[in-house]
Order: sequence, then structure tokens, then C-alpha cells
Amino acid sequence: MNATPRSRTILHVDMDQFYAAVEVKRRPELKGLPLIVGSDPKGGRGRGVVSTASYEARALGVRSAMPISTAWRLCPRGVFLPVDMPAYAAESARIHRVFEALTPLVEPIGLDEAFLDVTDSALLVGDGEACARRVRSDILEATGLVCSVGVAANKFVAKVASDLRKPAALVVVPPGTEREFLAPLDVGRLWGVGRVAEARLKALGVRTIGELARRPESDLARALGQAAGRRLATLARGEDDRAVVPDRAAVSLGRETTFETDTRDAESLRRTLGELAEDVAFRLRLRGLACATLQLKYRFEGFETHTRQRPLSPASDHGPDLFRAGWEELRAVLKADARRLRLVGLSAMGLAPGAEAEQGELFGADRGRLRRADAAMDAIRARHGEDAIRRGGQIPGRERPS
Repeated sequence: MNATPRSRTILHVDMDQFYAAVEVKRRPELKGLPLIVGSDPKGGRGRGVVSTASYEARALGVRSAMPISTAWRLCPRGVFLPVDMPAYAAESARIHRVFEALTPLVEPIGLDEAFLDVTDSALLVGDGEACARRVRSDILEATGLVCSVGVAANKFVAKVASDLRKPAALVVVPPGTEREFLAPLDVGRLWGVGRVAEARLKALGVRTIGELARRPESDLARALGQAAGRRLATLARGEDDRAVVPDRAAVSLGRETTFETDTRDAESLRRTLGELAEDVAFRLRLRGLACATLQLKYRFEGFETHTRQRPLSPASDHGPDLFRAGWEELRAVLKADARRLRLVGLSAMGLAPGAEAEQGELFGADRGRLRRADAAMDAIRARHGEDAIRRGGQIPGRERPS
């Protein structure tokens, strides 16, 4: 006689307004104000996009991925701040240590959310709700930040649950009640249902997930295609057999900047590239990784976008190494093309564990000195923000070595 498979217990943990919350933690006077993160450093009228908006800004219509110029029109009295990725990455590392103290089965989804399989944590902590309360409490104690948690027998339902009653949500969906839980929700909450698919479904009279679950798959296939129709029908029934996959290897880490005004000014480009290189290097070190290939991304006026790559030997997590490789590529672009640039970005690729990547390094003593300097800078930036300390070459008016 076959044993009945044991139900899994999955948490989806999502930090509430993460970037904005970190900024409020550092500057408590911002609490309660409409806060928009994603502006260029010169102010809210720039050409960036919104990375995160506080709930006060969202109430005025500001949303993630919205152009900063649109957010400014909607919220002219808002507080506009640039992205400070080192500070957010440092908080993310603390949050992930909380996850790993509870279970080894952690699947990160960016800096501010993750799936946790806590099925085997019940013996020590308790059921899914107890695990969720433990995670929320430990994150609050470790960082002072608030999260929302969904608890379910699979990843999809846990994700929907965590998003249902934000902020500070804790929503538990008992096994066997997934279909009932999903039924009244808008069909747009299904993964893969964007504006076009939602319009096609509503043309069929399908407005809720329950209505979709009751429709024959043949109707969905005609409207959306066979594969998409089958997948959505499965999700609408609350079925999702995907496992939580821990320690997914990062393919790349990158940062980019959109300029307020298209530019060819070499000093401005050098300074920007240096800042991007330091940010990417900080994120690499935070994850114990090094970069074997650096990719430069650049966008001309008119939105024509290109990339160039350069190998690093040995692989590195040191900001000046990344800068030198990126600057050599960008300098070649400036020599070959007279157009102004709208955007530049750097991505670290070919990632490997930092210690492994340094094997064979000929200049061990120098590298050790540089690593100690990096560690000191990391500690200061993590505590006080990316502007708290910079290398001499990043200070305006000082020349950075080529």
C-alpha cells in the first residue's frame, strides 16, 4: 500500500516597500512621507525609473517601473532619492541569514523576497504559521524592517497569499483549500496574465480565478494558446508542484545609470563608471563572488543600445579592476562614435566563488592589502550608505588612474 505523500509547507517572504523602508530606517524623519526611490542623484525631475514607492506615494498613483518624470507629476511634494544598492544589499544579507537559520531550503528572488520550504522545520519551530511568525519576528529584530508572509502547500499560492493584505501580512492557506482561496481573486493575480491576456480572458467573461478554473481548457487554449491555457488552468486550481530550489547560482550582477542629460563629457562618464564599478564590486563581495567577465552596456541618444565585454584575469571583486576594464571599453566607444550617451551600465558575469577565483594570484601581499581596504569600506558603506566613503578617484575633480 502506497503512503500518502506528505504536504509541503512553503513560505513566501516579501519585504514591504523594501528600498523605501531601508531609507526610512536610516532617516527616520522620512517616516509617513511619500517616498520615491529611483531618482538620479540630482533630484526628482530626472530620467530614471521608480524602483520602489512608499505606500504614501502609491496612494497618489506612483508605481514601480514608472518614469521618474511621471512620478514627479503625480507626487510633486514627494521625497525623491537615488537607489543606494550597497545599503539594500547589506540589509538583504542580514535578512537571508534569518532565512538560513530556519531552513537550508531558501530560494532567493532578488534582494527583498524568497521562498522557504519549512516542511522539516515543524519539529523544532512548529507549523507553517509558527514558522512565519518566527521569520517576521527575527527579521524585525535583526533589521528593524517589516515583511509580509504567505503560507501554503505550494509556491504559487504562498506568493499570492503574501501579497494579499500588505503591509505586515501573514496569510495562511491550509492544504486542500487552495482552490477556494483563489476563487474570488482577480484573474490578473495569476502568473503570466498581463494586460493582453487579461483583456482576452475578460472578453470571455472570465474575471476571477474561480471563473477561469471552471472554464474548459479548450476555451482557454483558443484565447491564449494551448500551453498558456493549460498552465493557467492548473494554477487556477491551486496546483503547483515546483520545488524550492536553494542556492541558485547568480548569472550576473549589474547596475546602470540613466543620465539627466545625454552626455559625452569624459569626466562625468568616468566618475559615473567608477561609482557603478564600486557598487557592483560591493555586491560581489557581499555574496562571496568574483567576476571573470565584465560587460559594459551603453545607450545612445535615440535609445540605440549596445553591450561590450572584456575578460578579467584573474577574476576580481575589486572596484578599480572593474572600473579599468569598463573604462577601456567605454573609451573605445567614445573614440568610434560621436553621439552622446543616455545610459551606461556595468554587469559582472562569469561569476565564481571569490576564494576560488583568486587561486594563482601572483601579488598576494598587494591583494591582501586591497582586500582589507575593501572590507573597511564595505563596513562603512553598509552602515552609513554609499556616499559615506569613496575612493579618491571618485571625488569630483580628481583624476582616476587609467
